[in-house]
Amino acid sequence: MNKISIYVLTFLLSLTGATAYAQNNRSQVVISNGQDNNVFYHTIERGQTVYAIATMYGVTTDDIYRLNPGSKDGIKAGATLKIPQRDLAGGSSKKQDGNYIFHTIQPKETLYSLSIRYSVPATAIVKANPGLSTSTFTIGKTIRIPATQVEDLPTTEVKTVTKEIEYTIPKKETMYRICRKFNISSYELIKRNPQLKEGVKAGMVIKIPVQTKESVTTKPATAVLSERDANALLSEPKSIERVNMIKVALLLPFMTSETKPSAETQRFIEYYEGFLLAVDSLRNTGCSVDLSVFDTGNGTKKLKEILKDDALLNANLIIGAVQNDQISPVAEFAQKNNIKYVIPFTSKNDDVLSNAHIYQVNTPHSYLYAKAAQAGCDLFAADNVILLNMNDGKDKTDFIKTFKTEMKQRNIPFKEVNYNGETLTADIEALLDANKRNVIVPTSGTMDALNKIKSPLRMLAETKPEFGLTLFGYPEWQTYTRDCLEDFYALNTYIYSNFYADNLSKEVADFYTKYKNWYSKTLINIFPKYGILGFDTGMFFLGAINKYGSNFEDNLDKINYQGVQTGFDFHRVNNWGGFINTNIFIVHYQSDFNVTRNEVR
Repeated sequence: MNKISIYVLTFLLSLTGATAYAQNNRSQVVISNGQDNNVFYHTIERGQTVYAIATMYGVTTDDIYRLNPGSKDGIKAGATLKIPQRDLAGGSSKKQDGNYIFHTIQPKETLYSLSIRYSVPATAIVKANPGLSTSTFTIGKTIRIPATQVEDLPTTEVKTVTKEIEYTIPKKETMYRICRKFNISSYELIKRNPQLKEGVKAGMVIKIPVQTKESVTTKPATAVLSERDANALLSEPKSIERVNMIKVALLLPFMTSETKPSAETQRFIEYYEGFLLAVDSLRNTGCSVDLSVFDTGNGTKKLKEILKDDALLNANLIIGAVQNDQISPVAEFAQKNNIKYVIPFTSKNDDVLSNAHIYQVNTPHSYLYAKAAQAGCDLFAADNVILLNMNDGKDKTDFIKTFKTEMKQRNIPFKEVNYNGETLTADIEALLDANKRNVIVPTSGTMDALNKIKSPLRMLAETKPEFGLTLFGYPEWQTYTRDCLEDFYALNTYIYSNFYADNLSKEVADFYTKYKNWYSKTLINIFPKYGILGFDTGMFFLGAINKYGSNFEDNLDKINYQGVQTGFDFHRVNNWGGFINTNIFIVHYQSDFNVTRNEVR
């Protein structure tokens, strides 16, 4: 496979130790007719949509609407939905790995009692639900029950083992070449072969550790566990699976066939450059990283060849792929080979709903809006909230709907007014409350909408300071600071966002300086900054593996990396699915000209 030519200084690869390479059937559904054995119950969580819930269980939205007629008008967190069991005889959904039935945990049920009820070993249930633990085995939670008693069958798995081989040193061999050839440090080599302290000599026989793959067949585990042992499975502490050298495969569309990189290609190059800075930073702390970089191009033609590469098979972590037709095969590969897979860009992929190995960095809109609405209500519960309907065809309809629903559920009163350029000041003034802070929430986040309202609102705020006029807005507003920063300060503005880099902070300034020193250029002026996204992603995931091993998901709550631009708060979407980053920031442009960024947990 040919090495790719990337539009960055290639000597940096040698500095960081990075290696670059070129590179429907629908299940049948049984509708209930009131029979409980044909349905189960799903408790709706914040940010979930009917589409996501249907995809999670391998049914259609129409199946859910038929059993829950009111759900077509909207669903709310905490409510339950009837979900039809898929007909296992009809095959399995594309997104489902094998045949399962779903069970909603009832009062007094235990893992042991479910094992007896379904005649499935407790270990099989735990295996089918990687997120199952004492804290998630609770009333109302849904779990998968394997239809096939997988533990009654012999299983074969491939394990990596370390063996020692003897190596006879040829003429003209050097310590450096031996270390490169066998991917071993000089310290480890001399530790096993003290005679090398006297120098490398031809004909010398030395011991070298090498990692190999071995197939291990496990005998059938037909014995039924006791109730105590079965339930103990949920609370067993897991030992950290240490990794000496973190092997990472980075898959990005560098489009090396382009004579000049397009604007889109430049963004992915910048992400890669930021990731290299993370590798360098962690290397300075003693973390070893073996980075392999592949050019995925467009479509799946290149990707099919990339997935055959040993660097992918041996990886601890795969990061990247941009297009959905690329993400799905990578997700399937990662699941099959038990490799963590990070999706850093898109928020619209469904694989995370049924693949426990996926980490989705970019927060899906439904989760983002739910968290932002929650944060807005926390901030403004005692205030006079005024929704300013811009009606410009670009309204944040889904967010405003979610925000209204949250306010109604909490009994927070709010007012609404339609935008009219000629009467805006009078219309707003008529709705102000002298006894409360007054919060204006425009329904559109466009620059055009902001330009229409900022001057009248600022004038009102300056002439009537007793009303404490405050503005609440959107992620894209942070890109308007060049023209609107003074207005944000004057209007005591809050915005929600899943990305935010404070250009006045030391962390951001230090990153800009290091990036310019390395690459002799500045970051592309877009939101979010891809270079910082690459850096934050690398620092979080490589740091997690370095500290908590390849099974770092068991210690996610202990990882406290403070991102330069990105916050990380990963939660499993269900007991058998992957992780979604639900972190958002509330950014506050204060009237005293300070800016604060607070995480919403």
